[in-house]
Amino acid sequence: MKAWTITGTGPHDLAELEIQEIAEPVPATGELKVHVHAVGLNPADYKVIAGGSWPTPHVIGMDAMGTVAVLGTGVTGFAVGDRVFYHGDLRRAGSLAEFTVTTSLSVAHVPDQVSDVQAAASLCGALTAYQALHRKANLATAKSILIHAGGGAVGLAALQFARQLGLQTITTTSARKRSLIDQIGADTIIDYHQTDVTAAVLTATQGRGVDISLNTIGGAELAADTDRMAYNGQIIAIGDGYPEHIDLDERALGLIRSGLGGVYRSQDPTGIHDLGVMAAAVAQQLANGQLDPMIGSVLPFDQARSGLQRLERGDQLGKIVVTL
Repeated sequence: MKAWTITGTGPHDLAELEIQEIAEPVPATGELKVHVHAVGLNPADYKVIAGGSWPTPHVIGMDAMGTVAVLGTGVTGFAVGDRVFYHGDLRRAGSLAEFTVTTSLSVAHVPDQVSDVQAAASLCGALTAYQALHRKANLATAKSILIHAGGGAVGLAALQFARQLGLQTITTTSARKRSLIDQIGADTIIDYHQTDVTAAVLTATQGRGVDISLNTIGGAELAADTDRMAYNGQIIAIGDGYPEHIDLDERALGLIRSGLGGVYRSQDPTGIHDLGVMAAAVAQQLANGQLDPMIGSVLPFDQARSGLQRLERGDQLGKIVVTL
């Protein structure tokens, strides 16, 4: 089969990616072999290439939509030919290939109303946003949310989920990505290049601060969020790194870590299965027209490397999907 692969000792760059002919994978007990139809590209795809080392060709890509080709021993709930999608394990051979293998625990069915491309575009970013709001946040008394980088994949999905929950939405963006947010809508949009974010958040909340911050930036921006929060507020950290000091005591703030792929390293079957449960919920929203995956580009398989290069440069608007 054809697959996009990287080989050898890292560090690597995207110029080293190449299409190779490799053997088709075989599913083990509890696994599915999937005939891949579409793959959503993510920054994690090129980040894992940079630092990885593989003695044999390693297939990249972690989000996949396709049809079930072979059932591993003990798999129930799926049949050959079922349309499925999933967020995969970066440690394993990936999805940018004609066929791939994954644990059945994290796989969800794709409704007939949802296209291959829509499904593939609604995994990593949408599931991260869904997990943050529906698994991590305490929504009992929350009225407002600050969504950092609202024009990114996580931010665009989070804005839609937050609106469904009736939250006041405040988001940061650059001017370049403002048009994407305008399509979704937000109560307050802050150009962080032009405006003091803390002052704008306090103005939008009449000085109270927000109940939830969905922070995809990490680092010092987590500490900066403490001045933007209401009492008992919750900072949900998705971005890399923590500041050396962060004051959570003055406003009794909570700092919560949200992440998807690490659950595979935990080997916790309940947590891994929840990826599939969340994917099924996202699929239903796609089918109902409640969620727009904000697709920017659809590329043929042989242009996957150029799609990842666009992501790495940061000049892409909307989700990139590769079709096979």
